[in-house]
Amino acid sequence: MAPLVLFSVENKIAVITLNRPERRNAINQKLLIRFFDALDAVTSRNDIRVAIITGNGPSFCAGLDLDSIGKENFLDPRGDGRDLPDMMRSCQKPLIGAVNGHAITGGFALALNCDFIIAAENAQFTDTHAREGIHPGWGMTQLLQQTVGLRRAKQISFACQPIFAHTALAWGLVNEVLPREHLLDRAKTIAAQIVQANPQLLGVIKTLIENRNCSLLEQAFDKEKSGFKQFLKNQIIKLKP
Repeated sequence: MAPLVLFSVENKIAVITLNRPERRNAINQKLLIRFFDALDAVTSRNDIRVAIITGNGPSFCAGLDLDSIGKENFLDPRGDGRDLPDMMRSCQKPLIGAVNGHAITGGFALALNCDFIIAAENAQFTDTHAREGIHPGWGMTQLLQQTVGLRRAKQISFACQPIFAHTALAWGLVNEVLPREHLLDRAKTIAAQIVQANPQLLGVIKTLIENRNCSLLEQAFDKEKSGFKQFLKNQIIKLKP
């Protein structure tokens, strides 16, 4: 069986690739554990300065695997008390989202948790929490409005319609749009530029930038997370005979 997450390192750049293309890289607990392990490696290894997160196949990530909701642990997949926003936000090294296709709901939230996003021309960003009846839990309600503004965030999350790459660029959701075949090369070029920075100061600057709305964001994250916990508990109850 192919690994659910591919991980490679070259020239101090890590590439983390979600590798479940037959399910559009939908997230189950096993994939989430492998993804967390990759993030731990980025954080701990001195030979890594920056990481690129992308997907294998036509999609970046289709979000939570709907067949796994209520059956698998998405809040604490490894049993160490850490969820996806905890893992990504605690990484002091830059995380570049290279969105190669569909980024849907939880996959969209994963991309938003990256430091910035570059996208292929065929990329689509869709928040279907409201349509699918899934409580957000990875920062969608906060990070999206922080990125595109309150009114656009409401449109995206209420209408549940895809935002295509060039609209995402115009709205400030992504930094660059380019042909799919050039996406990873461009991400590596940007990463190579980041590698040239002083690593200690880079971490300081990242923290200072993120401190802009930190206290309010922490409270909002906690409120969203508590609702997500209750949603998952309710799904487990429904499955019991």
